[in-house]
Amino acid sequence: MIVVTAEGEALVGGMANAGAVFRRGALVERPAPRNIRVLHAYLLALKERGFDAAPTPVGLTGGGREQLTFIPGDVALPPFANWAMTKAALESVGSLLRRLHEASAAIEVDTRAGWPGDVADPEGGTMLCHNDVCPENVVFRDGRAAALIDFDLAAPGRPLWDVAMTARYWVPLVDPASTAAFYPSGLDAPARLRILADSYGLSPQDRAELFGVIEQATDVCRAFVARRVADGDPVYLQALAERGGWERWDRMRTWLAERREMFTAALLD
Repeated sequence: MIVVTAEGEALVGGMANAGAVFRRGALVERPAPRNIRVLHAYLLALKERGFDAAPTPVGLTGGGREQLTFIPGDVALPPFANWAMTKAALESVGSLLRRLHEASAAIEVDTRAGWPGDVADPEGGTMLCHNDVCPENVVFRDGRAAALIDFDLAAPGRPLWDVAMTARYWVPLVDPASTAAFYPSGLDAPARLRILADSYGLSPQDRAELFGVIEQATDVCRAFVARRVADGDPVYLQALAERGGWERWDRMRTWLAERREMFTAALLD
């Protein structure tokens, strides 16, 4: 459903900026992150290096909102439709992430520029990671990933960290009860993790390390939610209550730990 307001066409999806993102013709207006200048410089540098699968910054409004080019296509929203979880869709996500990383690796990043630490790689790095390649932030055309949007959580880190964060959403790497609420039935998680690694072109060493980084990323995401809840953020309070509370996070952690060997074997065999 399209909602038109005085601000323009409301774009749905996401949590942090829900109800605050609008399309005005060829432009998108949204709340500007605190590090807007360095983030816009990064997005422009991506374009200069041939990566055309991200929004192009246009500027800031008088009210302090950022303006970006609108990228046409389809974005999957929960509960996710079958078309967003096909093998071809997953392969295209892995390939697109690899393209992003190849372009990002050539861009010098000031690690002291105030990048958000919400879900950033705790080990840091010199390459900027997207950190939030969830279905709601991938634009599809003809069933294949065509672009990435919403770089608000981008921060320096290891490429493998970004792969791990992406795997959590796209495999997905959550227990069956959590999967059933948002994803189509019958997804083969070990096989999908292998597909993502293959389409990204993950090295043997990174394949051996990936599952440990996935567990690390899960703990970082849980801590992020805990901080938002402790701060009284109504969006995260509601989401936590609707999605099973802290028991769900404990269940996911246990489920992952019990399947470490199975997922690692799927990556290495």
